[in-house]
Amino acid sequence: MSCTDDDLNPPCLEALVAGTFALMTCWAAPAQDGSLPTGRQRTLMARKIVSNLFFLKHHPHASPGLRQVMARAHERWVLVSESAGDASVVTRPGDPLAARTAGNLLH
Repeated sequence: MSCTDDDLNPPCLEALVAGTFALMTCWAAPAQDGSLPTGRQRTLMARKIVSNLFFLKHHPHASPGLRQVMARAHERWVLVSESAGDASVVTRPGDPLAARTAGNLLH
């Protein structure tokens, strides 16, 4: 599958996986000399990680096994975010983000 910049297609699977793993690496070792405190860096990165994992667990080009792995990772990262005091990353069924995956776009 090639990566394209088409708003009607889901993000490129490989790019989304690579970007998510890069964020996870940075979350594990945030920049000590950054302009934001490390706690704030982790909160922002965790939000993006949870978002990426949400899209990966519904990605139409991911195998069922990969979707299952991403769904489990999503659940765990939601818990990580909640334990850090940032419950805003949880995607509930009524959220517009969750509703987007109910259509044909990501299935």
